[in-house]
Order: sequence, then C-alpha cells, then structure tokens
Amino acid sequence: MPYVFVSTQIRLETGPTNVGDEYSDSALMVYLGARKTTMLGNNFSEYHVDDPPRLVLDKLEKIGFRVVTMTGVGQTLVWCLHKEAE
Repeated sequence: MPYVFVSTQIRLETGPTNVGDEYSDSALMVYLGARKTTMLGNNFSEYHVDDPPRLVLDKLEKIGFRVVTMTGVGQTLVWCLHKEAE
C-alpha cells in the first residue's frame, strides 16, 4: 500500500486526525495507534488518531512515507503521502 491520505478539519488542527479508511493497511494503522470508527449514518469505516496531523506526518516519515501534495477542501486539510515499494 504505497499511498496514504491524512486529513483533519481546519478547526481541529490539534486532532483528531483521519488516517485511513476500512481498506487501509491494518499494520500501519496499529503503528499509528489508530482506532476504527463508523459514524452514524455512514456505510463505511474510518481510522482516526487523537494526535495532531504534524505528529502523524512525522511518524509516517520515519517509516519512509513522503508528502506528495497537500490541499484544503472546504474546512478540511488533506495530505497525500507515498512510500516507494521495497
């Protein structure tokens, strides 16, 4: 799984941070300390951590991920990261 999306709401820059969906690499989610949740009314699950995005990005960099791009979408900040295949 070479790509990861990290996102947070602009007003919640200190966390929580969304780090994956129900198809994300479970070993990576354990490394990040993420918990899987399903919001009321959604038919999909997401992984969240209480850490702010900066700490999540630091953790991902330590294991070889690099930020490809970052953008703001409405009230959401989104980072796309990539890791070279081993």
